[in-house]
Amino acid sequence: MHRYYGRGTSAPSSPPFRCDGFARTAEIVDATGERIVLSRLPPFLRALLVTDGTVTKILEAYFWEPVIVETLEQRFEDALEPVPWLGVEPGDSCLIRDAQLRGADSGRCFAEAFSMIRAQLIPPDFRQRLIDREIGIGVLIRDSGLESYREVLDVGLDRTASGETTVFRTYRIIIEHRPVILITEYFPLDLYR
Repeated sequence: MHRYYGRGTSAPSSPPFRCDGFARTAEIVDATGERIVLSRLPPFLRALLVTDGTVTKILEAYFWEPVIVETLEQRFEDALEPVPWLGVEPGDSCLIRDAQLRGADSGRCFAEAFSMIRAQLIPPDFRQRLIDREIGIGVLIRDSGLESYREVLDVGLDRTASGETTVFRTYRIIIEHRPVILITEYFPLDLYR
């Protein structure tokens, strides 16, 4: 949850892909200041950054194998600080989930996703299926027939502990006009080159 503290306190200045799928001169930056012009990213990775669809299905179509959502960790946690992007206040309980999207045949990790969910704001049957880790969040929303809207809030570069460069996007899912789920997906850059 700490990765979202201090984020979203003010509107970002023209984040790439917030409203459009094309940003001619946009760049993304990592914590050290390294910049990559978005036009230099692999085309499929750019498509993943802008999609408002189910990433699992897009990965299956691109890599042409089933994708498994493997939950690495899931727990309830009380917020210590506000998370404005999700309307969370200190003391609010959220479901925290860390998952990998892996190829069922190859075993390759196509993405890692960290989610923060205001579980009390989603319908009980949806909430239980989410807690039971039945399927990924995007597939669950589609299968449940819930009307939702996804809004990309941030894109950037990050480094793993082993020094691998990842491209990430953070977006929120709005259900019934309320921000309910905040997700950051990390895509290993070398895999998509």
